[in-house]
Amino acid sequence: MIDFAARALAVLPAEAAHRTTVRLTGLAGPFLTHPGEDDPRLRVEVFGLAFPNPVGLAAGFDKNAEVPHAMAKLGFGFVECGTVTPRPQVGNPKPRLFRLREDGAVVNRMGFNNHGMERAAQRLAGRTRRGIVGINIGANKDSADRIADYAEGFQRLAPLADYVTVNVSSPNTPGLRGLQNREELHRLLQVLTGFRADQTHKKPLLLKIAPDLDEHALDDIASVVRDAGIEGVIVSNTTIDRPASLLSVHARESGGLSGKPLFEPSTRILKQMRQRIGTRLPLIGVGGISSGADAYEKIRAGASLVQLYTALAYQGPGLVARIKSELLGRLARDGFTNVSAAVGSGF
Repeated sequence: MIDFAARALAVLPAEAAHRTTVRLTGLAGPFLTHPGEDDPRLRVEVFGLAFPNPVGLAAGFDKNAEVPHAMAKLGFGFVECGTVTPRPQVGNPKPRLFRLREDGAVVNRMGFNNHGMERAAQRLAGRTRRGIVGINIGANKDSADRIADYAEGFQRLAPLADYVTVNVSSPNTPGLRGLQNREELHRLLQVLTGFRADQTHKKPLLLKIAPDLDEHALDDIASVVRDAGIEGVIVSNTTIDRPASLLSVHARESGGLSGKPLFEPSTRILKQMRQRIGTRLPLIGVGGISSGADAYEKIRAGASLVQLYTALAYQGPGLVARIKSELLGRLARDGFTNVSAAVGSGF
């Protein structure tokens, strides 16, 4: 029934369908039953947290921390909310979300539209149910000091989430990706880890990077994160690249491209980051995952966990269970006793 509803929503404009989906998920949440315990072979322990399975919901679906527990009931091992900025923000002008059905992809230029950190904090403070929930933080578009924005968001939201993701890789806020430059990134992470040092319960801090990075940029990022004392890296955000193979009429819309065309480049960057960082820091693989085989390839490329979003919009929430089942099949086929044993096995 849930998958049928997801298909019915596909007739609405993309952003209207997304907003309706969030509302319906919130209404249905109390009536959804948890799918039960996951197979222990799917359990992953990283960042000091025990994930029941490695399949997470990427940031972008639940921008305002409205339905993390309802989404967890669909079988996700963890849910990442956001991106949240200190002050409420309407985002970029509409239309700003486009389906590329022929390509199994989406282009978005949302621009961090969200209700602001205080609304998110209120919702996160009220959560009582189980499940790992992360919060993804960003800077306001008109901020005079973006690093101060990240610091403000971190201080307010970190105590209320299980981990915090620093999003410096969205292509839809002008200049934001400049924070991936060596000096700026070093300063940003130094500020955040400095604030974290004063926390009673120090929350894991992750960095989300872009797929559109050259070798030199990857070298710089790897060096900075190794020295910064953060817990992990999420690879990757959406891409500004447009492969020549795209078929959809919306293929040339500006914004970040996600979905199937992102799988190969994001997996390549994931593997390159693993080569630079080694096994010191866990990685989360994101980009184009639409099957258990895709998730397994990310894991073999060095990811301890994976996240998805775009494929969920096309295939419905039944996708989560299918990915976990297919992933177990791949582990058994290759003789791995659990997910962690397969991490990086593709090298």
